Amino acid sequence: MNVEMFAGSTPRGMEHAYNVPTPRHTPRLLIVTNVGWFFLSHRMPIGLAARASGYEVHVAAALDDALDTTTERSLIEAGLLFHRMSFSRSGTHPFRLLREIVSLYKLYKTIKPDVIHLVTLKPILLGGLAAKFAGMRAVVLAIPGRGSVFSAQGILATARRRLAVLVYRLAYSSNRTRVIVQNVEDRDYFVNRRIFSINDIRLIRGSGVDLLKFAPKPESKDMPIVVFASRMLKEKGVADFVCAATMLKSRGIQARFVLVGEPDHGNPHSHTRAELESWVATGAVEWWGFRSEMNAVFALAHIVCFPTYYGEGVPKVLIEAAACARPIVTSDMPGCRDIVRQGVNGFLIKPRDVGGIANAIERLLGDAELRATMGVRGRALVEHEFSLDIVVRQTLDVYRELSPPSLKY
Repeated sequence: MNVEMFAGSTPRGMEHAYNVPTPRHTPRLLIVTNVGWFFLSHRMPIGLAARASGYEVHVAAALDDALDTTTERSLIEAGLLFHRMSFSRSGTHPFRLLREIVSLYKLYKTIKPDVIHLVTLKPILLGGLAAKFAGMRAVVLAIPGRGSVFSAQGILATARRRLAVLVYRLAYSSNRTRVIVQNVEDRDYFVNRRIFSINDIRLIRGSGVDLLKFAPKPESKDMPIVVFASRMLKEKGVADFVCAATMLKSRGIQARFVLVGEPDHGNPHSHTRAELESWVATGAVEWWGFRSEMNAVFALAHIVCFPTYYGEGVPKVLIEAAACARPIVTSDMPGCRDIVRQGVNGFLIKPRDVGGIANAIERLLGDAELRATMGVRGRALVEHEFSLDIVVRQTLDVYRELSPPSLKY
C-alpha cells in the first residue's frame, strides 16, 4: 500500500478497498504519540486512511529537534491537523507530568474528539488519565510492546512497573475503551494480571508494511552486508551486535556489519554518538546513521540482525526485512517470535547470547541457498499476516466500534 495515496481527497477505488461509508457528519479522531517522527513511521497510513474514510484527523505529539524537521509540514500537506505537545519522554517529575496531563485535558476539551487513539506508554498513561478527567469515553490504548518498563530488572524498575500498572488501571474504562496489543503474549500478560478485560483487547499484529514498497530484490554479488536497523537504544542489542561482528571478524569472516539509525536523544537508555563513533573506529562496524528509505537498505543487505532484549510488540524492522525476503537473526522474545519462525525464515537466539548471534550469522553467510529459502518463506508470512492493508483495516474497525452512532455504515 502506498501511504501517499491517502493524502488529499479520497482516491478513486479507496471506498471499495476499505468498504468506506459516507458519514452523516464528520467525526473527529485524535491520535496522540510521544514524538512526531514515530507517528510518521508507524501510524501515518492509519491517519491517512481514517481521513479518507471520513474522519477529521488530529495528531498531537512532541517534536524532536533532530528528527522532526519536516514532520509538521508533512502532516499539514497530508490534510492532517497537528498539535505540538511538550512531552518529556524521560521526565518523571510529578509537576511536569501534571502539566502534561493538564495540556492534554485542555486539548481534549478544545477538539472534542469522538475517538482518542493513544500510542506508546507515556501518551497512554497521561492521555488516559486526561481522558477520564475530561469525560472522553471513546479511547483506544495502543500498546506496541511492554517496553523497558516491563522488561527491565531491579528495585527501581519494579517500582516503575507497579506504578505503570496502577495508572493503566486508572486510565482504563471497560465501558468504551479498546486496547490494541501486537502479540498474544502481551495480551495474556495484561489479561492474567487483570489490567484489561479480554473483551476489550484487540490483537493487531504490528504496524504493517507496504508490500509494494518493501519488495524482494536480488542479493548483491558484492561483499555480504549484515544490517542492524533501529533506534540506538541499549535494550535493542546494539552492543551485542557490535560484539558479534567483532567476534566474526576475528574468525576471518568477510562481511560488512552495518548500524542504521540514530541515537534517541530523548531516551536515557540511548547509546551516544561518541559510543557509536568509537565502535566504527575499531573497524568492526559501519554506521550509516538515519535512512528514510529502508527498502533501499534492505535491498543491499544479505542478512538482518536484531538482537533486542526490549519489550517489543512486533518489531517493524523485522516485518519490513521479511517483506524484502531477507533472512533474520533476532532474539527469542515476544513479538520477535511472531514474525520470525525458528529455522523457517530466520533464527531465534537467546537474548544477550553474543556467541549464538555470531554463529547464526556465520551459518547464513556461508549458505546462499538457505538465505534465499528463508527469504521466500518470510515474504509469504508477511503477505499472509502482516501487510499494511490488514493493519489499517483492523484499526479502522476499532474506530468504528467506538464512533458515535450518527456515523452510519
